[in-house]
Amino acid sequence: AKKWINIRKSYGNFYKLPRNQTKLTIMLEKLGMSYDGRPHSGLDDSKNIARIAIRMLQDGCELRVNERMHAGQLMTVSSSAPLEGAPAPQMPRYRN
Repeated sequence: AKKWINIRKSYGNFYKLPRNQTKLTIMLEKLGMSYDGRPHSGLDDSKNIARIAIRMLQDGCELRVNERMHAGQLMTVSSSAPLEGAPAPQMPRYRN
C-alpha cells in the first residue's frame, strides 16, 4: 500500500479533537461504543476501526487518503488534495 487513510488523523480532524484523544479505545468511547474482541488483536483492532469509519461516514465525514509513502518516506497528504480512486462508500438505506 502506498496510500491510505489514517483513521486517527481523520477522526481528530473531523471531530476537532487533539491527537491524545485519538487512541482506539478513546475514539470508541467518545462515540458511545465499547471495544469488541481482544485488545491488540490485529483482526479485532481492524473490526473496531471499521466500526469507527462507518460511524464517521454516518456523521457526514468524507474519508480521504491522508498519508502516503514516497521514496521510502511517510508523507502527509493535504486535505485539500483532490479525491483519488472511487468515492467513499455510502451507507445502505433500509426501509422500515
